[in-house]
Amino acid sequence: MENIIIGLLLLASVLGLAVIIERGIALRAARIIPPAVQAALEGCRKEADWPVLQRICEDHPSPLSRLVLHAGQRRSWPKAENASALETAARHEVALMERRLVILEMIVGVAPLMGLLGTIWGLIELFGGMSLTGLGDNSSLAGGIAFALNATLFGLIAAIPSLAAWSFYNKKVEDLALRMAALCDQFLIRQYHREKDSEGQEATAWQHP
Repeated sequence: MENIIIGLLLLASVLGLAVIIERGIALRAARIIPPAVQAALEGCRKEADWPVLQRICEDHPSPLSRLVLHAGQRRSWPKAENASALETAARHEVALMERRLVILEMIVGVAPLMGLLGTIWGLIELFGGMSLTGLGDNSSLAGGIAFALNATLFGLIAAIPSLAAWSFYNKKVEDLALRMAALCDQFLIRQYHREKDSEGQEATAWQHP
C-alpha cells in the first residue's frame, strides 16, 4: 500500500509538471494573439483591406485568427447576429485555452488527500506494529514515521506547484480573452460603422455582397 500511495503521488507530480510546461507553451501571448494578426486587424478599415486580413489570419492560425475569420466571413449578417455568433465562437476558444487546466485543479484537490491517506496509513501500520513488538524495535518505529512524513511531503510537492500554475494560467486566460474581446469588438465597430451618404441616407461603410 505504501508503494502504491507514493507511486500515485509521484505520478501526480510528473503529470502536473507536464501540464504546466504544455500550457506555458500553448498560452504564450504571441500564440494566442499573433502580432501580425493584431496589426492587420487594427489596419483593416474598409472592404478592400479584408482579403489581406483574411490571408494573414490563415497564415497565422490562432484563437484570435479564428475569431476574426469567423466574424469576417459573416460580415453580410446583421450586426447583432454576427456578434452573437462571435460570442459563441469566443466561448469555444476560451474553453480550448482552458483545457487541461482541470488536471491541475484535480491534482490540487487530490494530492494533499492522498498524502493525508498515506500519513494515516503509515500511522496505522506504525501503531499496529507497536502493539505486537512494543517500543523496542526502533527501526520499525522510524520507518513508520518516515513513511507518514514522506506521504505528506509528496502530497504537498504535487499540490503546491499545481495550485500556483492553475491560478496563474486561469488569470492569463482571462486576460487574453479580454484582449481578444476588445480587438474583436473594435473590428465589429469598424465593420458596421454607419455614415451618411450624399443623399442623407444611412449607408454601411463596408459594402457587403
